Parts: sequence; C-alpha cells; structure tokens
Amino acid sequence: MLFVGIDVAKDKHDCCILSSTGEELACFTFSNDRVGFDCLISTISSFGSLEDVKIGLESTGHYSTNIANFLLQKRLCVKIFNPLSIQLMRKAQSLRKTKTDKSDSKFLAGILFSDNSKPYQMPVYQISELKTLTRNRHRLVALRSKLKLSVSRLITILFPELPSAVYSVNQKSTYALLLRSPTAKSIASTHLTSLIKLLSDNSHGRYGKDKALEIRAMAANSIGLDSCATGLELQQTIRIIQNIQSEIDVLDKEIKALMKELNSPILTIPGIGYILGAIIVAEIGNANNFANHGKLLAFAGLEPSTYQSGKFTANKTPMVKHGSAYLRWALLQAARLAAYRDETFGRYYAKKKAEGKHHFVALSHVAKKLVRVVYMLLRSNQAFMPQQA
Repeated sequence: MLFVGIDVAKDKHDCCILSSTGEELACFTFSNDRVGFDCLISTISSFGSLEDVKIGLESTGHYSTNIANFLLQKRLCVKIFNPLSIQLMRKAQSLRKTKTDKSDSKFLAGILFSDNSKPYQMPVYQISELKTLTRNRHRLVALRSKLKLSVSRLITILFPELPSAVYSVNQKSTYALLLRSPTAKSIASTHLTSLIKLLSDNSHGRYGKDKALEIRAMAANSIGLDSCATGLELQQTIRIIQNIQSEIDVLDKEIKALMKELNSPILTIPGIGYILGAIIVAEIGNANNFANHGKLLAFAGLEPSTYQSGKFTANKTPMVKHGSAYLRWALLQAARLAAYRDETFGRYYAKKKAEGKHHFVALSHVAKKLVRVVYMLLRSNQAFMPQQA
C-alpha cells in the first residue's frame, strides 16, 4: 500500500509518497496542469499499482477542485480532509512554527498511514452541478441585498417621504416610478394621467389615482435633494438589481430542472422546495461520506460546543459553526418552514419554546431533528412519511 499526500496550491502542488512501512519514497513538486497531473500518476505507478494507493489532500476551495476530480475520475482512493482539522493536528505535533509545502504533503501522507477511515465518495453529476449553481446564486442574492440597501440610502436623500406611501421601495411599481423620475421634483412635475398608468400597470391595478395623487403631493412638498447625479446613481442601481434578478431567475430554472432530474427524497419534506432542497443536497454531496447523522450535524456546524473543566460544566454553549455555512443556513430556513407545515416538527418547536428557549435556540433544535431526517432519507432514498398523531 502506498500513501500519497498532496499539498494543494494555485500554480503547483507538492506531493509526498510513503511506503506501507512509512518510509519516504519520493517528495516532489508537480505543476497544476495536464502535464503535471500525468507526471503525478506516472510517479505513483513507478512504486506500485494504482489499486493499492491512498491519496489525501485538503479541501482548499477552488484550488483543489481540478486535482480532486482528476484523481476521482481515475477511480483512485481519495481522502479529502477538512483544513481546520489538519491545522489543529499539525499544531499539536510540534511547538515549532515551521510550515512548508513539502512538510505539509508529508504530514498528510503520514495521516493517511495511520488513518483507517473510508475514502471520499464522489457525488453524482447533478449534485456537483447543483453545488456550483446554488453557490453562485448565493453570491448573486448577497450582491442584490447590498444594492437594495443602496437604493434605500439614495431614496432617503432624494425622496425621503416615499417609503411611507408604498408597501416597499423594492417592489416593481416603485422601481418603475424611480426609473422614470428618480427625484421628488421630477415626480411632482409628472403628468397625473401618466403617473396613474405607470403605477397601475406595474402594480396589477393595486395602485391607482388615489395613490398617484398621494405620491405627487408628497413629492411637491418633499425635502429631498434635487440632484441629477444622485438620481442617475439610483437609476443605475435599480437597473443592476433588475439584471441580477433576471440572472437569479435563470439559475432558479436550471436548479429546478436538475432537482427534478435528481428526484431527491428531500423534496418530500414539508417546507423544503427546489432551492432549499438543492442547497442541502449540494452541500451534503454523497450522504455515504458521513458515518452517522452526528458527523453530518458537525459538518453543518449545528453541533453545540462543550466546555468542562474540573467540577464545572457549562450549561449554555454556542453552536460550533464550523463546516458549511451554506448548509447551516439552508437547514435553519428549512427547519422554520417544517415547524410551520408539519405537525411533528411544530410540536417539537412548541416543546422547546415551552421550556423557555429563545426562538432561534428552539429553531436550532428543530434543525438538528431535521438533520436526522435528511440523513435517513438520503441514505435510504425513501420519501418522507409524516408521523401519525
């Protein structure tokens, strides 16, 4: 058996190969391209069969994606380590602050030498695609939220009275109004008939003549700044938000199509739709990589921390919050919806609230219960069955 540790970097990777007795056979650097990958395979093959090889590397974001996929496609036994765990283990080995890429690769190979855990199992194609789509969606939603804050800031400067006249400054009718007339002065000078039609067309008839008169009267007496430059900034910000929303809609369509193709049992859980289900499934990947639901709970960062010293044991400790922040967010959102739509989850939430727990603490308990359900469904590929009262 050969044990191969790979320290991943942007332009090159460092590799160390240990024999079945722990002897160092080779320690070298290969480039992050096809030539380097082929060099890695040929070097490993020179010491033995590829069927008797264990390869370990850290999950270092996008830098490790290509090398990990290459090795998995070669049907090699690959173990992907959590960087946080590796960092803590490395610190425990020595008091010296010594860290090099070659020493890191040797350290990873050494961990494999003494590690009997099962190799990483690659998720199916749809799940890999979903992970890319959902994380891209998360970034776009975060950008959209930031821009919406800018819209509120600019409206406070240009027409501070407007929010009190509309349901939301980020609704379609408000955007249409501000794209046409971004300042209070320009709104006040807009022809009433034109203003009524604009509001009515973009609000499905909810806003009519009365609302148009109200907004125009507010605009005529507004203390807002009449600035063309600030108005242009507001219009551009709104257009960017609309463009981002159109891209999010495209992503949602692709995510829904993949989830239908995947036909995951997670969609049978009350409250979990295509987007939340896609995030959960994508972040978990292959459920068989987790030995039990407790490890999945730790990966989601929902596991409570423990503090004990001498005779003292802390009663209130925060969640660890290590692992996938995307998965943790999706599970908490799904827990809220499940508690509302499913009687069993709802009773469990009510029980925790009756114990005097805060809303978010009770919700985290529901999320932990949900993790057990999700783990069971993904492992057994069975649909969710509500418990009988």
